[in-house]
Amino acid sequence: MPKKRFLALGECMIEISQNPGTKGISRSFAGDTFNTAWYAAREFREDWVVNYFTAVGVDRISADFLGFAHDSGLDLSDVIKRTDRTLGLYMIHLDQGERSFTYWRDNSAAKTFASSSKLLTNVMERADVIYFSGISVAIIDDSGRRNLHNALTEARAKGKTIVFDPNLRPKLWSNSGEMRSSTTMFAQCSDVIMPSFEDEQMHFGDTDTAATAYRYSKLGAQLVVVKNGDKEILLRRGSELCRFSPPKVSEPVDTTAAGDSFNAGFLSAYLAGSRLDDAVRTGCELAAQVICNQGALIELGSEPNSLCC
Repeated sequence: MPKKRFLALGECMIEISQNPGTKGISRSFAGDTFNTAWYAAREFREDWVVNYFTAVGVDRISADFLGFAHDSGLDLSDVIKRTDRTLGLYMIHLDQGERSFTYWRDNSAAKTFASSSKLLTNVMERADVIYFSGISVAIIDDSGRRNLHNALTEARAKGKTIVFDPNLRPKLWSNSGEMRSSTTMFAQCSDVIMPSFEDEQMHFGDTDTAATAYRYSKLGAQLVVVKNGDKEILLRRGSELCRFSPPKVSEPVDTTAAGDSFNAGFLSAYLAGSRLDDAVRTGCELAAQVICNQGALIELGSEPNSLCC
């Protein structure tokens, strides 16, 4: 039997972070959809291939990224290579486990990943599940957004499962109205939507997680998974509401990639046919490991709750 294909679309950047307790820094690679793809490659069963689609440069740092991603088990056979661009870069600033970022991404090659509608269509044709985020949409220009929306709409009509994490980042948009309208438009071509309540409350004015789930469900999503930090997670499937309380983490070190890793854990279980509560538990256990370590991508322990839960 041919393997199923999970395709993630978006941007990977150079990640710079300070080493704990020292003045030294570490370099890695990360980005919201890339983080999810990286963890998905570890969480999915052997009958899945995880493909990452982006654009990179032809310089040394881009080659380093391609080698890193390949060694991590990702299929990058469709990646675009640009001679005039390279990877974006960001630095993590930590304050008691909470993070903020400084970005340098003006010349990011990934901002052009949706420039060819034909290439997008061809890449999606081979996928069974397609995963993208609000950042994937925000970094591309208007023409790229049209290409991406049309390709996703066509892929969904062909039976592909479309998964969308809105990941609202107003600094990437010209104004909040454009961010909200684009988020709504892309939600309308998605089957599974995985928003974070804090963002949705701030930018859409949702009063509670149920309001977020209802709004996205009305747009046509079959399943909405509303993340809420360390608080209750709410899922809506049809008219059914399910609520789950994640396990408490005593001393988080770095919350970078918490939502991205949750998405990978949840989707790996959900797409394998697990019950919703088991899928949420898998996502929570993976995220708990991630936030107990520095950086977006960490090597996973043998026991799901072996770190700081």
